[in-house]
Amino acid sequence: MQMNTIPDASTLTAWRKSSYSNNGDGACIEVSDGHPGRVPVRDSKTPHGPALVFTADRWSAFVAAVKEGDLRA
Repeated sequence: MQMNTIPDASTLTAWRKSSYSNNGDGACIEVSDGHPGRVPVRDSKTPHGPALVFTADRWSAFVAAVKEGDLRA
């Protein structure tokens, strides 16, 4: 599977933190809305760093797996 990235994701707008993030320790991911068919994802601690870009269907599958508890360490 090919992974796309955005080297400096700070130029994107409408970032929102995951509702599953723990705001106490800063371990958050953010997604950027408004990109049809694509979902940019970044680490909230490095807003000027890179973002991974997933297709909307791959991102939906990942979110569904998290909600179902299918991603155990």
